[in-house]
Amino acid sequence: MAPEAHDDLVLSPATLEDWPVISGWAADEGWNPGLSDGPAFFAQDPDGFFLGRIGGEPVSAISVVNHGPDFAFLGCYLVRPDLRGRGHGLTTWKTGLAHAGSRTVGLDGVVAQQDNYRQSGFRPAHRTVRYTGPAPATIAPGGIRAFAAADLADITAYDAACHPADRPRFVAQWLSTPGHRGLVRRAAGRVTGYGVLRPARDGVRIGPLFADTAEDARALFDALCADVPGRQLSLDVPATSTAGVALAEQAGLAPSFETARMYTGPVRPYAGERVFGVTTLELG
Repeated sequence: MAPEAHDDLVLSPATLEDWPVISGWAADEGWNPGLSDGPAFFAQDPDGFFLGRIGGEPVSAISVVNHGPDFAFLGCYLVRPDLRGRGHGLTTWKTGLAHAGSRTVGLDGVVAQQDNYRQSGFRPAHRTVRYTGPAPATIAPGGIRAFAAADLADITAYDAACHPADRPRFVAQWLSTPGHRGLVRRAAGRVTGYGVLRPARDGVRIGPLFADTAEDARALFDALCADVPGRQLSLDVPATSTAGVALAEQAGLAPSFETARMYTGPVRPYAGERVFGVTTLELG
């Protein structure tokens, strides 16, 4: 039964136990969340998730995950469809943003909400396009191996160079979550790329796909796809990455969904040319 419209919305911190509610709403929106996203999301900032309730019943959610002293990322912004248009979204939004303090905040905004985000001070940096289709039948090339604990420090440093902030707790959990398949490519002992394949509500998803060159990215992509031929695959590609777009199109994937990466202020320089696939639209 729906809560009474006149009841007050109460925002409180969400816990990992609340994640099935939030991810279920995300699935209803067609966002295709990963099956095991929650532990890695909460590992980076367990205080960055909020749930709105009316009469104790969940009706809204938001995450504003702090990645360090200067940067936060907003995601999971959801209001139950039957209770939209009543101001609950704005209350939820304000509560979440307060957690970021003075940090620059990033988000990946769906097309329908981008004008609203601009009104809140967000400015677009680039489009991100989700490419979807059957995973191609590939053969894993040489020079790539499964993530091992000994790789963690090097991969964490590589990830930091490809992202607006360090996120060591997230990376460690993302690589080690059961069901996630993390691969690394090295040359002369140095990491030249890494990628993760994970199961989702609908098929599988790749993210991140970070690599020095298009050749490195293609090798990682082929290795990630090698065990899942024909499975429904999704890859979120920055539209500014012509090599990333070419990789997706050559693999037979087609655009299915679009967002815009937006920020409230400056972010530290990072190697955007290495980003062939975004990690997640919820945490950046």
